[in-house]
Amino acid sequence: MEKLKLLFTKDGLHYQLCKNKSVLEESTFFIPEEPHPSFISEKLEELLNSKKYQHISIISAVNHFTIMPDGFSEHQLGYDLIAFNAPVDKEKEELMLSVNKKFGVQFYYTFPKDYYEKIKATKLPTHFNFSGEGFLNQLITKNQKEIHINLYHQQCEFFALDEKKVVLYNNLDVNSEVDFLYFIMFTLSKIGFGIEETQFFVYGETTENETFISELKKFVKNLRIVFDNVPKKHFLLNGG
Repeated sequence: MEKLKLLFTKDGLHYQLCKNKSVLEESTFFIPEEPHPSFISEKLEELLNSKKYQHISIISAVNHFTIMPDGFSEHQLGYDLIAFNAPVDKEKEELMLSVNKKFGVQFYYTFPKDYYEKIKATKLPTHFNFSGEGFLNQLITKNQKEIHINLYHQQCEFFALDEKKVVLYNNLDVNSEVDFLYFIMFTLSKIGFGIEETQFFVYGETTENETFISELKKFVKNLRIVFDNVPKKHFLLNGG
């Protein structure tokens, strides 16, 4: 069975074509510097029309989201809750929900309606998920203070956990690795996680963001790179 896996970030689209557990092909498209607002939409359409798939798996790391306790059921408030974190255009964004029973949280997030309609028009079995839920679902945690960081191209998401409970999640668009470091350290100071007692775990585009990691090592003593994206192996898509 050939399966198409798609990962949408703030400025790109990564895809894998898989058969059983083997990755047959993959590539990443980033929005070019010159204005081209429909670039990702066009690449998505090309992918959807290029082959016949049996299943499509979609992960959105676009940072229009909010996190709520599992069981929150006032779904009609989803757009309004997300609007506290990011501007929302109901005409252009589809409201989605991802639930993580293991940690007792759920994510409301929006997905570009243009992409959503193109994917649904294939009439194939599809599975949508938010990157935060996919990331959280793959974590192995202990009864300690932990920061888990998933790195992308000019973007990162991270969880703060204390004794296997989610304290905080954020998904950031940043223009430099220094910004990554600033946000992570600022978060520590706000939630009362001490440098000495906190364990740091890093995943994703670690090679691309090696400056961030080398700078982080200057401040923290307990840091481990858990997963480095390499060709045909991608942290989030591996679990999708």
